[in-house]
Amino acid sequence: MELKDYHIILASNSPRRRELLRGLDLDFEVRVLPGIAEDHPDGMRAEDIPVFISKEKASAYKDSLEANDLLITADTMVILDGKALGKPKDDDDARRMLHALSGKTHHVVTGVTISAKDKVRTFGVSTDVAFKPLSDEEIDYYVSHYHPLDKAGAYGIQEWIGFVGVTSIHGSYFNVMGLPVQRIWDELNKFVK
Repeated sequence: MELKDYHIILASNSPRRRELLRGLDLDFEVRVLPGIAEDHPDGMRAEDIPVFISKEKASAYKDSLEANDLLITADTMVILDGKALGKPKDDDDARRMLHALSGKTHHVVTGVTISAKDKVRTFGVSTDVAFKPLSDEEIDYYVSHYHPLDKAGAYGIQEWIGFVGVTSIHGSYFNVMGLPVQRIWDELNKFVK
C-alpha cells in the first residue's frame, strides 16, 4: 500500500497541528478522544516525556483503528535547564515562564507516534531556540494580547513574541510550532512501505 491508500487520522485539538499537517497536502480526519491523561512517571527525563505521552495517546486509540487507518499523535514540551515547561495555568504563570526563558536557549521536543492496527513507530524531534533578554513590557504585552495559556512554555514562535524575541533557532521551526512535518513526511512514507 502507498500513503494515499491510508485513512490518516490526526489525534489533536491543536489548530496549529492541523495547519501544519495540511501543509503536507494530505487528506486527514481529526479525531479526538476525551479524557486522555497526559501523565508521566515521576523522575522521567524531561526530554523523554513528550515521546512517552505521544505513545500513551496512541494506545488510547488502538482498539478503534481500522485496517487502513494511520494515526498520528504528538506531544510538545519546552525544556529549560533539564526541566519541562508545560502549558501555563494562568497569566502569572505565563509571565514566570517567559521570564525564565528570557536571554536563554531552551529545547523544544515533540514526541510523535505513528500507528496502524498492527504497527507502531515513535520518535522525538528536538529544536534549540534562543531568546534575547525580554523586557517586562514585552512579556506583559505578549501575555495580555496573545493569552498563550494553550502553549507549552507560554509562547508560540509564530506569534509576536517569536518575531521580536527569538534570536536563533537550530533545528525544525515547525517542530517548535508543534509538529515536525518534514520528519513526519519521511516517517509516514517509510511506515507504509
